[in-house]
Amino acid sequence: MTHTRTKARTTTNPVPAKISIALEVNGRQRKLKVAPWTTLLDALRDHLDLTGTKKGCDHGQCGACTVLVDGRRVNSCLTLAVMKDGAEVTTIEGLARDGALHPLQQAFIDHDAFQCGYCTPGQIMSAIACVQEGHTQSDGDIREYMSGNLCRCAAYPNIVAAINHAKLSMKEL
Repeated sequence: MTHTRTKARTTTNPVPAKISIALEVNGRQRKLKVAPWTTLLDALRDHLDLTGTKKGCDHGQCGACTVLVDGRRVNSCLTLAVMKDGAEVTTIEGLARDGALHPLQQAFIDHDAFQCGYCTPGQIMSAIACVQEGHTQSDGDIREYMSGNLCRCAAYPNIVAAINHAKLSMKEL
């Protein structure tokens, strides 16, 4: 049996160039150069040092990475940063104004709506959207429209109570 040796082919696959994008993050214009596969979550955490948004499952199943993009909630782990060029992004860090917590942040404290706190930023961002979308007519509505956000500590009753409390003061904003 004879073995023939074949010369290994060497091909060079050039690394795609980074892409320049601009985002308005928490009211501030930010310019970034990111690889085409960079998620919005990684752009926020790794490029802008906004670590309030959490990486939970990295598959869009837990909601820990929820942010608002142009006023709509999105799972930032499933969103490519380059797809949001020019968008307005709000993270948990952008909610407090003039040293005062956002009504939902305060309600989460007042109603003990968190335990370990890992899911809290995503819960709050999703809850803001839930209120703005008008899905807070009943506890059942709140549970339904918050169902994409998981809490392993099971603070769900307190989260619902916090949203019910905050929705009234949010209408004044």
